[in-house]
Amino acid sequence: MTLYSRLVHAEGEHEEEHLAAEARAHIEANGTREIGAQALQGIGDEVVNAKTVLPWLMSAVGAPGVLLAFLVPIREAGSMLPQAALTPWVRRLRARKWAWVAGGAAQAVATAVMALAALSWEGWTAGLVVLGALTVFALGRALCSLASKDVLGRTVPKGQRGQINGIVTVLAGAFALVLGLVLELWVEADATVVAVLLLGSAVAWILALLVFATVREPEGETLDPDQDEGWVRATWHLLRDDDTFRRFVWVRSLLLVSALSPPFVVALGVANGGDVLSGLGLYVIAQGVAQLLGGRVFGRLADKSSRLLMVWCSLGASVVIAAFLLLLLVPPVKESEWLYPATYLLLALVHLGTRVARKTYVVDVAEGDRRTEYVAVANTAMGVLLLAAGAMTGALALWGNEAALVLLAVLGTVGAVLGRSLPEVSAGAR
Repeated sequence: MTLYSRLVHAEGEHEEEHLAAEARAHIEANGTREIGAQALQGIGDEVVNAKTVLPWLMSAVGAPGVLLAFLVPIREAGSMLPQAALTPWVRRLRARKWAWVAGGAAQAVATAVMALAALSWEGWTAGLVVLGALTVFALGRALCSLASKDVLGRTVPKGQRGQINGIVTVLAGAFALVLGLVLELWVEADATVVAVLLLGSAVAWILALLVFATVREPEGETLDPDQDEGWVRATWHLLRDDDTFRRFVWVRSLLLVSALSPPFVVALGVANGGDVLSGLGLYVIAQGVAQLLGGRVFGRLADKSSRLLMVWCSLGASVVIAAFLLLLLVPPVKESEWLYPATYLLLALVHLGTRVARKTYVVDVAEGDRRTEYVAVANTAMGVLLLAAGAMTGALALWGNEAALVLLAVLGTVGAVLGRSLPEVSAGAR
């Protein structure tokens, strides 16, 4: 029995028939290589984290506080917004893996520049260099996001894709847990330590792109430049004419509840004296534990029904937030130092399930170049909606972090209801 067959179980029968003939003989080899490359990328992501490590780095080098506000928008929205514009270029490639390789190289270079900033500069200079490098990093991630789902759909059949996402998540989570324990128990995270971690991440991306380049991807048809109607018009037509895709975009936007709520939980914890999450190591540990607990489980569930996994995770996030807000009304519980990290961990867990589910759904729902368009337009739309939702919840937070959490809980419930109307596309649900 091969390593791949030990890790991945085929959920649907005869799904291999939907792959190109030249891909069927290399499913296990390709799946193993994609797991390896994605896991190396995941390791790098745990270090280049705009919610934990990078804010810590900016503080360590004395960057102005105003620059901290740009980290998450540049990292998250910056990797989503360009995808529709990049789609025509990606579709002109017969083998989409080279787009992933190019994106991995951009992330490696950007991470090395961040390390250089940590070692060489302070204040405004260091902060601006980090933000500039993060912008390049986000563009590289946009390419990887587009290409990875396309290559996965071309090389691995339905019923196995969610498990691959889950395995990658577990491996990244194990690294995050070890890294968090090291930072919390043995190493003081100063600028030099973070610079070393960033250089290690750059090496991880180089190894990742070398592994991904060995994937034996069947070449597909390319986009004729004369038939390119322009990404703006193509995006509009897809959102206007494809009802299933339009509903998916709406559902995915409402799933933001688990992504946007943790910072408000942490802020309430600090305000109420629950400082157990004040250290960098503990943030990383919480994320790692969530990935270890949920990676394999959510991967299997996504292959059975990614639609239902999205529904239940969205509803679960709303329930966690509602329970958290109710517990805040009880003074002894409100002052407990464990309420906030426990809530943070649960939200990280359901967010993980949401991510695995929607990644698997978008790969399974379409075929060929339509898949590339779905991924690109969905992510570009999400970039816009992420900025809008962030602005809305930020405005509500002026009346208190609880108000922002109430809105997010309501949106998550609506997302769960709307998600039930999506068609079933998973191999395990047939």
